[in-house]
Amino acid sequence: MGPLRDNPPEPVDFFEVAPENWIGIGGKMGKDFRYFTERYPFVAHGLSLSIGSPAPLDETFIHRVKRLLDEHNIRCYSEHLSYCSDDGHLYDLMPIPFTEEAVHYVAGRIRRVQDILERRIAMENVSYYAAPGKKMEEIDFLNAVLEEADCDLLLDVNNIYVNSINHRYDAETFLKSLPAERVAYFHIAGHYDEADDLKIDTHGAAIIDPVWSLLETAYQHCGVVPTLLERDFNIPPLPELLAEVGHIARLQDKWNDGQNENIAHGNHA
Repeated sequence: MGPLRDNPPEPVDFFEVAPENWIGIGGKMGKDFRYFTERYPFVAHGLSLSIGSPAPLDETFIHRVKRLLDEHNIRCYSEHLSYCSDDGHLYDLMPIPFTEEAVHYVAGRIRRVQDILERRIAMENVSYYAAPGKKMEEIDFLNAVLEEADCDLLLDVNNIYVNSINHRYDAETFLKSLPAERVAYFHIAGHYDEADDLKIDTHGAAIIDPVWSLLETAYQHCGVVPTLLERDFNIPPLPELLAEVGHIARLQDKWNDGQNENIAHGNHA
């Protein structure tokens, strides 16, 4: 956090943190974290809620998350539409079966989390490499969960692209079938090309042109919403990351300019 504090990055409008990394942290690290949350908007993206797990919800953990969100005025809490635990943590995001039974089960758990947190949460469309027990299409499962749980969506653009290659569907059609009114914010990231027909969601590479194009489609569908650049490893020098953040900003400006031009033409007519 030192370099960020000494040289605040101008293109960055908000930050995202994993709440698990900051719950109960005090001392110098806690003060440094407070320094940033008092000066920038923050969102929290969870790693261990395990919303699709067969094990009961860890409500003690959820209450601890609520305290963190409230204490630091965190704007949004998001999680993965997957599971990562049963009797212990699996350290991976496992796919939830695309079934009606799973829709009802997961939606009920999301509603319970929202009741405890006293706020809406956003669920992220996840990447997956197998669909065990599938009885619905991914898009139908995702939309049904959002509707029944009455929650928001963290739209991960790269995950749509990765899944579209791995599971052979059209990425733009999938994206445009999502409810724009539920979108809280976007994720965009790079991935690893294992083969022409197999992409691995790694957050460890630069964003490629087809994903940038899909981000433009997302702005067309949803309007300009906050967009977070994810990079988990192979982290390049800060200027390279800020260049990608700058590209996000230019795409947002491009879409905003186009919208303003359309409004101006409409008023003139």
